[in-house]
Amino acid sequence: MTAGFLPAAQAAPATPAASAAPAAAAAATRLTVDLAASEGDVLRGANGALYGLSDDGVPSDAALAPLKLTSVSQKPEGGAQHPNGDAITVSKSFFRNGGGDVLVLMQDMYSQWPYENLGIDDYLTKVDKVTRDLANAPNSERFVYVPFNEPDQIWYNLGVSNQATYEANRDRFLRDWKTVYQRIRAIDPDARIAGPNESSYHTRLLTDFLAYAKRENVLPEVTTWHELDPTSLRDFQSHYDNYRAIEKSLGITPRTVNIDEYANRRDLSVPGQLVQWVSMFERNKVYANQAYWDAAGNLDGNVVRTNIPNGSWWFFRWYAGLTGQTVKVTPPSPNTIDTLQGVASLDTTRKQAQVLVGGASGDADVAVQHIDRAVFGSSVTATVAEAAWSGYEGQHAAPRVLSRTKLSVAADGSVTVPLTGMKQMSAYRIVLTPAGAGTPAAATVPWSASYEAEAARITGGQVYTQGSVTNPYGYATSGTRDVGSLNTAASKVDFTVTVPATGSYDLSVLYGNQSGAPATQLLSVDGGATTSVPYPSTQNWTYRAKADLTVPLTAGTHTLTLAKGTGEVTLDRIDLTASATPAASYEATLADISGSVSYDYGDASGTGTGALVLGAGAKAVYDVYAPRDGYYTVTSRGSAAVQLALHEETVTAAPGQALRLYLVAGNNRVTATGLATLRSLDVTGTGSTTGTLTYDGAQARLAGGARLVSSANATEGSYIGWLGNSAAATATFTVDAPRAGKYVLVLTYGQNDRRDNGHAYNTDIVSRTADVTLGGTTRKVTFKNTWSWEDFWTLGVPVTLQQGANTLTLANPSAWAPNIDRVQLSPVRG
Repeated sequence: MTAGFLPAAQAAPATPAASAAPAAAAAATRLTVDLAASEGDVLRGANGALYGLSDDGVPSDAALAPLKLTSVSQKPEGGAQHPNGDAITVSKSFFRNGGGDVLVLMQDMYSQWPYENLGIDDYLTKVDKVTRDLANAPNSERFVYVPFNEPDQIWYNLGVSNQATYEANRDRFLRDWKTVYQRIRAIDPDARIAGPNESSYHTRLLTDFLAYAKRENVLPEVTTWHELDPTSLRDFQSHYDNYRAIEKSLGITPRTVNIDEYANRRDLSVPGQLVQWVSMFERNKVYANQAYWDAAGNLDGNVVRTNIPNGSWWFFRWYAGLTGQTVKVTPPSPNTIDTLQGVASLDTTRKQAQVLVGGASGDADVAVQHIDRAVFGSSVTATVAEAAWSGYEGQHAAPRVLSRTKLSVAADGSVTVPLTGMKQMSAYRIVLTPAGAGTPAAATVPWSASYEAEAARITGGQVYTQGSVTNPYGYATSGTRDVGSLNTAASKVDFTVTVPATGSYDLSVLYGNQSGAPATQLLSVDGGATTSVPYPSTQNWTYRAKADLTVPLTAGTHTLTLAKGTGEVTLDRIDLTASATPAASYEATLADISGSVSYDYGDASGTGTGALVLGAGAKAVYDVYAPRDGYYTVTSRGSAAVQLALHEETVTAAPGQALRLYLVAGNNRVTATGLATLRSLDVTGTGSTTGTLTYDGAQARLAGGARLVSSANATEGSYIGWLGNSAAATATFTVDAPRAGKYVLVLTYGQNDRRDNGHAYNTDIVSRTADVTLGGTTRKVTFKNTWSWEDFWTLGVPVTLQQGANTLTLANPSAWAPNIDRVQLSPVRG
């Protein structure tokens, strides 16, 4: 089980050199979408993850539900391969958030990698246990047994070139396959079984395997193999076609295909890279799970901490939003590594066409053909948005709309949407809807520029090359290079930047911090006074996170210096963006819906994608991003009042009425119900904490060995440690609530349990839990590892308070709870 990336430098395309004789203009790169060429219902099969879930609650429900995951791969309950990710345990959150199938890697009962080979008899005892557990589990019909993992390499060595050796190894594998298959069936007659699950595609093995399995009546219901190399972007189509040809030649009914490990480390977290993989899997209607190269519980690099989206999370949110049928996409270079690729859908009921593209830099035209005037009319609104790369652990706000234009449909039924200045690491979504009357609001795009660290002036540091086609297992890095070894007192990086106007600018720093504690650098402008820039810990030097701050600059050119402070960090890139009050408009026509709804595009003004008409019992769910825990202004735009539900609270939102609502850092699912025509849900603000009840560790009553521990990184200089591991070790707060009702409890915590299983590419981290008791109700809350004892994250939990004094107790009678810095409680409606 294992897992790559080649980002291009994010700069304007080079200008061609002048030539003596005039040359014909180069043809624009062109990707074509044919709305008349259906490829079948949208499957959304490529959004799966291997060890994407580590615990019930990691990732959060709000991070899982919007992605509509169709499959995940996990280990058996009690398996020793990793410390968490047990299939039955994580299936609870997976299924309640709309998940599809759980593939269970049965050999992950073993602790070593590659698996220790103790003989088939030893393995059969494990097969018996796993099968009994799954057969008796809730929703047992949604588990898929994967008896062998990468048998071409492990135990059987089926990838050898010598034919005689191969045949001897093959025959042993086939005998064991039949034995294990029949053992599973004897315990669970309704079992769905997957295989053979090679580490890469092998025509020879699949031909022999399928012929044997058909003859012996041990065919898998799901055929699985892995596609882990950049060459898969070139070769997968031929692999898939070959596999279907083998099935046909053997008279085998087509099996479901699941590529249950795909992509390289350089691809994970990178929207532009993931487009390439997803498009080829969706086109062929196969399921696919991203590979597990790093830490469990973040959907293989798509979720920051527990609940925070990064750029690739938004790409998969877009993918989950495709509805209707996929249609034919012809890229400029089909089946070619690291080139512009795309996937598109048409939903005639919603009157929407969506195109997701990425994988290239520069300019391109997206030509959409055969637009049905009976569905779209004579003109369409084209809305273009970008999901940028923000690192594995870098937060990403709701994707910015880059353009919103009204286009006339040509006589041949086509429109062309130009994409200019694309970034190779970004993905782009184009939504076409009927234009209707009026003019759509033009997109507001603030000035922004990016500067690579390796191109800056470096003192006391070194440039390193990271993930690329030739190093697919290296980490994703902007421009494929970064600057590290900034570990001397004189180490610094000087960036020369030029800004167009005097004002405040948002500065984002893509970095890595493997120092084992929070680190800092000293920021100065033109050699002036320094400001400390904090960098929370990351998994390693190249596992990118993003630090955000604001810096005032005058118009013109400046030197921004990041000099060594405490600890050590690696610098990748900085981005400067003209500051503006954070605001996002979530369009109702693109929300998740259920029940009786219709779409009205009569008025194209405003957001430009029309309106959603809610009928009786219908729901629209918005995914709303918050940069931090706090209060935001939330306004429903529509024809009538609706009920907005979030954090177990329901409030009435009159049209145009500004509400002050509490949002947790990251994604918040806000559900609208009521008879109304909705255009959007608008959210502004930076996360006010006015009205929040705050209690630090020193205000708790500690018992049973729990005690205060001094820490310069804790909010008030100390945190509660040694909490739990016995029923007596508790922390109790008295909370004085101004009114009864629903509140959000935000716990600021830190914890760092790691277990190294000797896997060169997996960092085994362990979550902790705490029992949160309030008003006589106890809830078990899971806290993801924070990478170091001195890093403190937040986790929000909905609770109910009575007016006046309330007793809040934190405990864990059977294991250590996380360290607690402080607790905050805020009414959902402020």
